[in-house]
Parts: sequence; structure tokens; C-alpha cells
Amino acid sequence: MDSFTRDGLRFDVTEHGPPDGTPVLLLHGFPQTAASWEPVARRLADAGYRVLAPDQRGYSPGARPARRRAYRVEELAADAVALVDAAGGGPVHVVGHDWGAIVAWALAALHPERVRTVTGVSVPHPAAFLRAMRSSRQVALSWYTYLFQLPGLPERFLSRPGAFVRAMRRTGQTPERARRDEAALASRGGLRAAVAGGVNWYRATPLWEHPGLPIPVEAPALMVWSDGDTAVSRAAVEGNAAWMRGPYRFEVFSGVSHWIPDEAPDRLADLVLEHVAERWD
Repeated sequence: MDSFTRDGLRFDVTEHGPPDGTPVLLLHGFPQTAASWEPVARRLADAGYRVLAPDQRGYSPGARPARRRAYRVEELAADAVALVDAAGGGPVHVVGHDWGAIVAWALAALHPERVRTVTGVSVPHPAAFLRAMRSSRQVALSWYTYLFQLPGLPERFLSRPGAFVRAMRRTGQTPERARRDEAALASRGGLRAAVAGGVNWYRATPLWEHPGLPIPVEAPALMVWSDGDTAVSRAAVEGNAAWMRGPYRFEVFSGVSHWIPDEAPDRLADLVLEHVAERWD
């Protein structure tokens, strides 16, 4: 599978592993693409899983609606459901990093019948994150989310020569990987358009049908966070357990930045493989 469609939108997909393997969805965050999952995807594919990594709404050139309402979390989760259906109907294992983690939690909460297990990397359940926003530390870490509400400014700034790489390096990304992410976005219809697509996820948060998504997750869940994260506080991820109703595991990577799939792909893949192979029934 190299693409799927939903409501007239076409999403690009990178697939690894045997087509008859148990499907695992890998959902990227901002400002990256499915390419950020390559090392993890190869490990899962080598273990016999069918790995599907889409370029999500706003990132796939054929899936960039103009209105910010089109980027609500409910729409993002419905995109994942459409991919599950295109892959055979599921249920699937779902793994998400950064904003992809929010989509993974939303998919598990809103469409539990589609999810075998869920793994959130770096970012907790939206309700846990919202609760943490009541603290001054998380508000300070999330300063950029308010800036991203400004129309046009973030994409103009980040598409200036050198600005994207500098911004990524300030969050712990290496120059080489920052340039990789910049090139990946630029190849998908232009850097500015791809960044705008990702920023629209932030702009749509006040429009969610379920503000804060206060819906628990029933599927077996794994939360992976790193103590070098400059965007998400420990308090936010420690609050994640309150929204889990099934078996739950919390793991912390020491000395790793926000970009866990890039910095510690083998360790992350090992945890995911343990999680998806567990006999939860």
C-alpha cells in the first residue's frame, strides 16, 4: 500500500514488512513525516509485522484542506480509521510520537474496536496534558502553541533559510536530522505548505468536538517519555495513568531529547515489540 483515501483526500503511506503480518500503525508528529520512523519501522518489519506509516493530514500534498476545522483531532483519528479499513479492518497496534501520540490516544479512545494496543511516545493522553497545563512549568514549555495560533506567521518564519534547522536544534534535534526533516517536508509540496499543514493541528485545538478528549483508553497502553524533553513535563506524562483503564506501562529514557524515535530507535522498538507481543487476554 502506498496511499489511501478519505473524503476526497489522498494520504501517502510508507509500508514495511510482510503484507500478511499483524498491522502496526506508526503516526509521526510535528514537524516530521513518516520518514522519521524508518529505523523503528525496519525493526518491527524484521519481526514480522506489517508496518504502515502515513504522512498525515496536512503533510501529504493530497490531503491539505484549507479550513482549520478540518484538522480537529476527531478528523485526524478518522483518517487513521480509514487507513485501518484500507489495510483490512484491524484491529491494529498503534504507535504515535508527539502529535502522532495525540492521534494514537484519540484513536484508542474514540474507536476502541480498532485498536489492539496503543503506545504514546513523548506526549500523553490529551486530558492528562490539559490538566498539566494548569501548572506554570507546562505552560512555559508550551509557549510555542500560543504563537502557532497566529495566522501565517509560524509558516513564514520556519520556511525562511536556516530557520527550520535552527528551531529543531533548539529542541535537541541534530543538524543532520533537522536537515532531513526539512528536506522531507520540502519534498511534499514545499516547506511552507507542509509546515502550515502541521501548524493547523495546533490551530484546530479550540475547535475539538470533545475538548480535552476526556475519554479513557481501554486498550493495553505503553507510555514512553524522555527526561531531556523540552516540550512535555514529567508531571504531564505522570498524569497519563489516570486515563488508562487497561494494563498500563510507563517507561522513561534518560539523557534523550524529545526526538525519541530518532535518538533511541532500537530501545523504543524493543519496548514496542514487547508491548505488542504480550498476551493481554
